[in-house]
Amino acid sequence: MTSERRSQKDWYSILESSPSDGLQDLKQKYQRLALMYHPDKQGPDVTVTEAEEHLHRFIEVDQAWKVLSNQETKRAYDLQLRASELNQSWPVDAHVCLDDMTWDDDNEVYTYGCRCGGEFSIGREEAEGEEAIVCCDTCSLSIEVKTTT
Repeated sequence: MTSERRSQKDWYSILESSPSDGLQDLKQKYQRLALMYHPDKQGPDVTVTEAEEHLHRFIEVDQAWKVLSNQETKRAYDLQLRASELNQSWPVDAHVCLDDMTWDDDNEVYTYGCRCGGEFSIGREEAEGEEAIVCCDTCSLSIEVKTTT
């Protein structure tokens, strides 16, 4: 994980929302916060420091809305969040060598059966690193796939 990824802003917390919020909920939260922090909406009793903080917050809210309101950028951001969650200390239920997995030509992924009947899948790109954490498509189990011997 790069230092850039670690320092990336949490757009959901900036909009006081969550990944499960729909576009309409995100829009309402954005509008409320944009009005609250908009430079033109500040009262005369606001100090220069407070005004600068509000401007900074307004810019963050606007950036968060630009990312989360666009379906493509939101999807990419959600995938980055998911990847960073998987790269954190995730409980691993088993260690599997890539050689023990089955290559699926139709879907172009390596697969491995889970004890629940579900499947662990890892794409060719993910398999290029030394190791990867993969979640079952049915239950909450995860495995660490060792891609090198």
